[in-house]
Amino acid sequence: MRLQHIILAILLTLVIHAPVGHAADKEKEKLVHLHLNGMLTEKPMEDPFGLSGARWISMKELLEKLEKIRKDDSVVGLALTFGQLPYGFGQMEEIHNALQEIQESGKKTYVHVEDLNTGAYALFSPVSEISVVPTSTIWLTGLYGQGLYLKGTLDKLGIDADFLHMGDYKAAGEIFTRTEPSKEAEENMNWLMDSLFGSLVKMIANSRGLEEDKVRDLVDQGLLSPESAKEAGLVAHVEYRDEFLDRIKKELGEDIEIDNRYEKEEETEIDLSNPFAFFTFLAKQMEKAGNGKGDAIGLVYVEGPIVPGYEEPNPFGPVGAAHSGNISKALEEAAEDDSVKAVVLRVDSPGGSALASEIIWRAVTQLKEKKPVVVSMGNMAASGGYYVSCGADKILADNTTLTASIGVVGGKLVTTGMWDKVGFNWHEYKRGANSDLMSTLTDWSADQRELMHSWMATVYEDFKGHVIDGRGAKLAKPIDEIAGGRVYTGQQALNLGLVDEIGGLSEAIIAAATLASATDYKVRVIPEPVSPLVALMEEMSGGGDRPSDLKMSVSSDFLPWLDILERVDPKRLPAVKTALKRLELISREGVVLMPPIDFVIY
Repeated sequence: MRLQHIILAILLTLVIHAPVGHAADKEKEKLVHLHLNGMLTEKPMEDPFGLSGARWISMKELLEKLEKIRKDDSVVGLALTFGQLPYGFGQMEEIHNALQEIQESGKKTYVHVEDLNTGAYALFSPVSEISVVPTSTIWLTGLYGQGLYLKGTLDKLGIDADFLHMGDYKAAGEIFTRTEPSKEAEENMNWLMDSLFGSLVKMIANSRGLEEDKVRDLVDQGLLSPESAKEAGLVAHVEYRDEFLDRIKKELGEDIEIDNRYEKEEETEIDLSNPFAFFTFLAKQMEKAGNGKGDAIGLVYVEGPIVPGYEEPNPFGPVGAAHSGNISKALEEAAEDDSVKAVVLRVDSPGGSALASEIIWRAVTQLKEKKPVVVSMGNMAASGGYYVSCGADKILADNTTLTASIGVVGGKLVTTGMWDKVGFNWHEYKRGANSDLMSTLTDWSADQRELMHSWMATVYEDFKGHVIDGRGAKLAKPIDEIAGGRVYTGQQALNLGLVDEIGGLSEAIIAAATLASATDYKVRVIPEPVSPLVALMEEMSGGGDRPSDLKMSVSSDFLPWLDILERVDPKRLPAVKTALKRLELISREGVVLMPPIDFVIY
């Protein structure tokens, strides 16, 4: 009965979401309205039946939509409203640039918001008219971050963190071994903050026609009222939503159509009197869009922590990890497909497993022997994220991308003190001098510490060797002056020769096509995005459930505490979740490629 209920629910969902066909007047001028809200992902996911409720949109889809608006002669303007759309620095920069291009194309652009912080203001700063409600607050307060350190918590639990790192700036283990950053880690964070803040100031200054010093002065004033922001030239109008819409209608003319459903595919009406009509509709909806015949630029994603194995199908959205098995298989598929002329590897990852990173790096270099490979770095491509990137033909990053962190960290947590607190006693049995190497009962012995150090040194030398092989004479300094765990923004990495150009996903696709001498091509995501329906069927049938896979999940023991944190301090919760996932990964892998960054930006 349960399966019948699921199928019935799917059928009802299809009927509810089945649109009514209509013929749109394509020649009529229109103002496109986009409401930015929900989850912004990197990897697209098929949702032909609207089962997600439009809860997520991929960067690729958003950038393609903005580009189509720019080129569409029937579109005279773009109106944006803003809800909750979490984004990283790199994503913000790419959306900012796309809005800038629409503005420069001669189309009128508007945005109406209730509140603005520094990041959101930088995002929307190219828009010709920014309007806010009269009771809003302009939080142009700058860039603020907090680093998370768990040693105090581990001490209270009776847990000892035993860690090693290769490179003075490879401070990823400090989160567990210190209560504050080392001198090197603090130095690294300060030069990152300087670069990120400088990029935000430059975006705002260039878009609003202000001097950078003026923007910094406005930031130092802190909170701005709508009227003071208007006087400073930061916003154009102070008005309510209905006043915003009325003003636009008067400005553009009553004949202008407001299009709230721009770029929807041609809709099909279901004839419910025909028992076979539903199956016709189902077949059409199950067709893979955009992956037909013809030349293509392949787009492969490395999104989230890099882990070994294969991902488990998830009918409810992205899984949040980059599995080496899936990614290497996708790269192999791209290598074997003659219609794929080049590949863009879109990387938005803090790294993770050294072994999984090596597997992906190897697949990249093998693909590179057959066709061009271009890396597009998103918000972060650090440590393992840079490891998988360094062998590409060309690397593009945003100014605000966080990258490099060429170094290695390894360690384990000793939990004997925690068990002692609750009266648990453990007695060990040992065969082999190092059989307890990753045991949580005791710290490493001197010999074991040397053994771990030697192993990590090998991984570190491999990492540096891959960077030298991939970047060669492009490097501006000797590798040891660039590596050591140092993290850079995209702009800093460009100056050091770690990346080739500043640019986003769109520019990376053009670069790949240029290297392949491709002029008429589609962009094909590899592997094809899977719809929630297909993922659900796979999960029900047991497909994709591999017991050997590493799952980046948080133990249920932590859930009550996470629920409390989410209610009282939602800003810091993501950093806590990341730290817990890092603990799980380190306990399984021992040696990892992760950046020294677990901080919260306000």
